[in-house]
Amino acid sequence: MAQLEEKTIQSEKIFSGKVISLQVDDVMLPNGNTSKREIVKHPGAVAVIALTEENKIVMVEQFRKPLERTIIEIPAGKLEKGEEPAHSAKRELEEETGYDCKQLEWLISFYTSPGFADEIVHLYVAKGLFKKENALGLDEDEFVNVVELTLSEALQYIQEQKIYDAKTAYAIQYLQLQEDVKK
Repeated sequence: MAQLEEKTIQSEKIFSGKVISLQVDDVMLPNGNTSKREIVKHPGAVAVIALTEENKIVMVEQFRKPLERTIIEIPAGKLEKGEEPAHSAKRELEEETGYDCKQLEWLISFYTSPGFADEIVHLYVAKGLFKKENALGLDEDEFVNVVELTLSEALQYIQEQKIYDAKTAYAIQYLQLQEDVKK
């Protein structure tokens, strides 16, 4: 709504890295006062709920430096410049798990932390998985273990905080809702 809009007066880029950039914007608030907004700019990402024929969820375990620990996540990664999200989803699935899929369906897109970042995640469901010969490998700075979990195991991992990130918890909750609808 227009009465809630903040108008940018000035924007200063503070940092530009390989994945993100940071800017500080001076804004005019709806009441006429000014304030500062620290904004993380991100190219966007994809995440994939990959389901095997046995209805297991293919996930990856990896160390996350900001958390100083490993967590289990659905395959995901950032969009490359000009890349279509569906292409990125198939690429990330292959790179991280060695799987390709016969069916890829867009589920939803959502913002991860709109209070300070513009990162959007496009979530897909992949079915008809098959191991790809000569699969794309991981990025040179990426190390993962592939894990396959049942829905009940994944829900337990959320309780145990082995699954601890929003996109994966969102995906697991989606699968749980689908199961509940079937009952």
